[in-house]
Amino acid sequence: MMGRGDGGFSEAGLRRMRDVLARHVDSGKIPGLVALVGRGEETHVEAIGTMCHDGGAPMRPDTIFRMASTSKPVTMAAAMVLLDECRLRLDDLVEPWLPELADRRVLKRIDGPLDDTVPARRPITVRDVLTSTFGLGMDMTSLGTPIMGAIFERGLTPQGPEPMPEPDEWMRRLGTLPLMHQPGERWQYHIGNDLLGVLVARVTGRSFETFLRERVFEPLGMKDTGFHVPADKIDRLPPLYAPDPRTGEFHVWDPAEGGRHSEPPAFQGGGGGLVSTADDYHAYFRMLLDRGTHGSERILSRPAVELMTTNRLTAEQQAARTAMATDNVHVSFGQGQHGGWGFGMAVRTYRGDYAPIGQFGWDGGSGTSTYADPQNQVIGILLTQVGLSTPDAARVMHDFWTTLYQAIDD
Repeated sequence: MMGRGDGGFSEAGLRRMRDVLARHVDSGKIPGLVALVGRGEETHVEAIGTMCHDGGAPMRPDTIFRMASTSKPVTMAAAMVLLDECRLRLDDLVEPWLPELADRRVLKRIDGPLDDTVPARRPITVRDVLTSTFGLGMDMTSLGTPIMGAIFERGLTPQGPEPMPEPDEWMRRLGTLPLMHQPGERWQYHIGNDLLGVLVARVTGRSFETFLRERVFEPLGMKDTGFHVPADKIDRLPPLYAPDPRTGEFHVWDPAEGGRHSEPPAFQGGGGGLVSTADDYHAYFRMLLDRGTHGSERILSRPAVELMTTNRLTAEQQAARTAMATDNVHVSFGQGQHGGWGFGMAVRTYRGDYAPIGQFGWDGGSGTSTYADPQNQVIGILLTQVGLSTPDAARVMHDFWTTLYQAIDD
């Protein structure tokens, strides 16, 4: 355990947190994990267990993790930089940069054939993309429909059988599909965050990663964050496991060497493509809690941070998300207890567990969880590489947050 500064957390509370996390590792269900809790100047990091299921190298504080959907709150910063600089406006149409999305058709019914459509009532705006309401997404309540089948077949998501193509081809394929809902009508998961990366690249004339690196990662000292792991760091990346839902047997879903993150990807996915470390993510969420500043440097304006980290959506827009969280019970461990969504992240609008209203962040299907809490000035980061195919990683996350909030000592 490393502690810096004093005050903020109780020693007994931190001991309990470590004991509870160690219990999960000792059970054999989670090979290893890194947990970070930060409050003001005080930071505690726990690295428990091993990188691999069958032992080997220990988890280290600087282990690099596939962040999966916890990429969303971080990659969103690129769009906020462009809003701050008036290179994008919230209610601009996206068509000048994304002409593939002009003249949209919308399915008459979510489960209908792809050619049974009506014209979109209005064009897609920047705001629709940033709030994930542009009309297409990963709708877990609609699996098996023609539109969801088409999304997987065209390689439009990283989970599909077809690898994601480079951005212009990805946009071309996206443009062949009708929307699932009218623009602005309904929150839908994930695809809007990948679309954001293409939008940023086209507005700036640089790759999404280059722009993020220059404007966010480098100023924050996020030296291990990017869309792949260079060869000289690959020994710090564990395998990603997807345990068998029936037997619990560990299957390697993505190896380190020769895996999906060992080479620069064709598509830099804002929805789930980042690799990072606990320290790098702490720097980012600390900047958000500090209202856009890092030391003496301003990364984002204060209003930009407030816009990202407060609820943007109505209950009607969020109906699908509420259904996703409350019906996927074993993975929701609290995702059903948020109530709100800002830009690229969940925002708590009611108290459904130990975390207070106003907490913001998100979770990843690779067993990652990152949130900040303005009321308590607390940041929590829990990183495993055990996918949510079984409830085990979700239970560790649940217990991490339960013990973190007990450790706050005022």
